[in-house]
Amino acid sequence: MQMSATTLSRAVSVFVRPWARHLFGTICAVLVMRVALPWWCGRDAEAWYQGDVEMQRSLADELVAFELRAQPTSVGGSRFDGEWALVTHQMTALGLAQVCLRHPELKSRYAPVVTRAALASFGPEMRDFGTAAWHGEDAMASLDSSHGHAYLGYPALAIGMARVVDPAFPPDVAHAHDALIATFERRLLASDTGLIETYPDEAFPTDVAAVAAAIAVHGRVTGVDHAPVLARWAAAVRRFQLDPASGLVHQRMGALEGRLHDAPRGSGTALAAYFAGFADRALAAELAAAVSRHESTFFGFAAVREYAAGHDGSGDVDSGPVILGVSVSATGFALASARAHGLHDDFVRLYRTTNFFGLPVTSGGRRRFAVGGVIGDALLLALLTSGPELAP
Repeated sequence: MQMSATTLSRAVSVFVRPWARHLFGTICAVLVMRVALPWWCGRDAEAWYQGDVEMQRSLADELVAFELRAQPTSVGGSRFDGEWALVTHQMTALGLAQVCLRHPELKSRYAPVVTRAALASFGPEMRDFGTAAWHGEDAMASLDSSHGHAYLGYPALAIGMARVVDPAFPPDVAHAHDALIATFERRLLASDTGLIETYPDEAFPTDVAAVAAAIAVHGRVTGVDHAPVLARWAAAVRRFQLDPASGLVHQRMGALEGRLHDAPRGSGTALAAYFAGFADRALAAELAAAVSRHESTFFGFAAVREYAAGHDGSGDVDSGPVILGVSVSATGFALASARAHGLHDDFVRLYRTTNFFGLPVTSGGRRRFAVGGVIGDALLLALLTSGPELAP
């Protein structure tokens, strides 16, 4: 019996339609993943990369609002809460100062807030956690001590940047800052490893990079020649603090002998690359390249692996969550060196990931990232506006 053309057409149609629908759905899903989603998440990346004034101002204004309502409060000896409070003010100061350097027409608007944020990070209540860690020894009351107190490099850097952009910076604080920088310089010159302790028996190369950055910025403000100590520090980083196989810095070390306390990791290296940019452009570029080599990419998105090959571990307060080997903190921190050192494609891919997970929200002309809170906004302001801080 011969099947009619109409019947045959219907039979073929019944067989093909489910496959056609499945194929069409697959094509749409691929297009969304490969085209629409990367475009949507990266639509602001170029503006950030180019230093667009409106883009920078939208996030800067959100941090200005925070600083104007923030009141100095002690978090006692709680180490992580203390570190986060200090870093929130410090990174706000750095980010706003970088905006001032990139857009001098905004200096009158932001420079006073840079000083406000820097002073907040430098206040005694912000170092209670460090005093507790050093068994009651206050860093600013023990400048003659050989103890490192390297965590104070963060506010010292903020104070230096405030002195760069704000001609009304208070002289009495400037004098205290001068004394602290002289102490840091003396401690670094006495160290064969280029390390000074953050806490007893614990040195963090990233924290010492912040110390070096603070010393470098102090030199720009005062004209003091800090070149010898900075050159000695950079050489020691290359000799003692870098993992030769990966180019990443070791996360924790012993200050005196350089004994390894942790693996070479992406989060510490990416943040160290940002800080190194203030002090030694060549070293910062080397660290940036190492971070770039540890990127993993997927459909136009990028994330930075936390651990060098041959090492493994879970997330902690430094890295944030580590998911499938990549680190939230390392990925965000890497934005700074990618932008500062002209790694355009890296920056765009990293920004897409940051946008996707950070969920930016704009309201009333101000922008914030819904995930990460105010410390996330402060960090991203500094990281996304990086570049003007680079050493000559």
